[in-house]
Amino acid sequence: MILYTIMPEQFVYPTDSATYMNQRTVIVNNVEMIVGNTDGSEYEVVRILSTDPQHYLLYTPGQRLTM
Repeated sequence: MILYTIMPEQFVYPTDSATYMNQRTVIVNNVEMIVGNTDGSEYEVVRILSTDPQHYLLYTPGQRLTM
């Protein structure tokens, strides 16, 4: 099936709200980021909420952090 639309993908196929329930905002080494729960004591970086380019060299989305 091909869907021709000018609407963004997020509006056509919305993300389940349960996905957002597993995320939280944390500050690690003065870098504010959104992380998602994984199994055990690890968290996965979802989004970095900083405008400093140096923070993106330290942390990348998808990186796993142990807390």
